Amino acid sequence: MNHFGKVYKQLLKSLESKGGLAFLVIDPPNQEPGVAGKLAKAAEEAGIDAICVGGSVGAQGELLDSTILQVKDSCDLQVILFPGNIASISKHADAIYFMSMLNSLDPYYISGAQTASSYPIKKTGLEVISTSYIIVEPGRAVGWVGKALPIPRELPYLAGITALAGEYMGSHLVILESGGGAESPAPKEMISYTKKLISVPLVVAGGVRNEKFAYECIRAGADIVHIGTAVENSNGDVSKARETMKRIVEAVKKAGLEKLQEAKGD
Repeated sequence: MNHFGKVYKQLLKSLESKGGLAFLVIDPPNQEPGVAGKLAKAAEEAGIDAICVGGSVGAQGELLDSTILQVKDSCDLQVILFPGNIASISKHADAIYFMSMLNSLDPYYISGAQTASSYPIKKTGLEVISTSYIIVEPGRAVGWVGKALPIPRELPYLAGITALAGEYMGSHLVILESGGGAESPAPKEMISYTKKLISVPLVVAGGVRNEKFAYECIRAGADIVHIGTAVENSNGDVSKARETMKRIVEAVKKAGLEKLQEAKGD
């Protein structure tokens, strides 16, 4: 535990008390930094647990820095980089998902990009969260860019054993990613099977479009859900985005407490 950073330790502590967390994903190319700041403030008001910044290949440079600074000026939530490429690094964040796309067919996305970015990340002083990134059908843009062989939705055990391999290789977090804009998240059976095999936090990303999906993901075994498209669909209407996040947070909270109660009963 001594090599875990502040952000990861807080994540674990929050899971102990809540049973489930909701992170907002803000992708810099999708809104101006000022709007990102307003969304971050609304997220904090809605009960979101942390902000992930990034996701696409365009999240880099001045735009990335400006977005993070606006987010941090607008709320007190931790900011975690969700890199779309090796340029998606900013010293202004609190931590970074150091991701290896385990089911990519290109070694670059498994270890090459990680080798190229490791020293620049060390120089920033960012907290590193070692993360296994697993692409689930349909995969969408991230699957295409990462040259992934997406996990078939009807084969839950393939996601499970891939996640287990990631944990055995040292990952402290696993993300099941269906791709931004997916119609639905990873299937409940896949989430449940995967969580039963691993002992590190499980994140479900892509397709968590509403409170129903958020509730089902947490109840199935996910520890964290990423919320992105559901908020982007508000088209800059911060009030609408806030209400969307409130509904999702309440669903996550309900599912998380139910999991904790069941665990106590066991």
